Amino acid sequence: MNHRHQSVTLLQATQDSPTLARLTALSDDSVARLKAIQSLIPASLRASVKAGPIDGPLWCLMVDNNAAAAKIRQLLPALQSHLRSKGWEVTSIRLKVQIRHSA
Repeated sequence: MNHRHQSVTLLQATQDSPTLARLTALSDDSVARLKAIQSLIPASLRASVKAGPIDGPLWCLMVDNNAAAAKIRQLLPALQSHLRSKGWEVTSIRLKVQIRHSA
């Protein structure tokens, strides 16, 4: 039996799979949320904050270190309020510190 596998683009794979389509939509939404709050984050911290997973009304921000997390934590009420004013139903923002390991 001879099977040929055709390669597909990521977009095609996403469109053909409901699971991948949902993950892509969540990822896009998370990035859009981060863009919406960028102006509220001090410029010196913006590079330290990445969009994280969304779980219903809970959104997670990935932060590079504990010091940045402590500063961002102080901004959480303002960030949540801003997102709600833009139409997102965010009841909580969780911060997760991502520790980078050197190779």
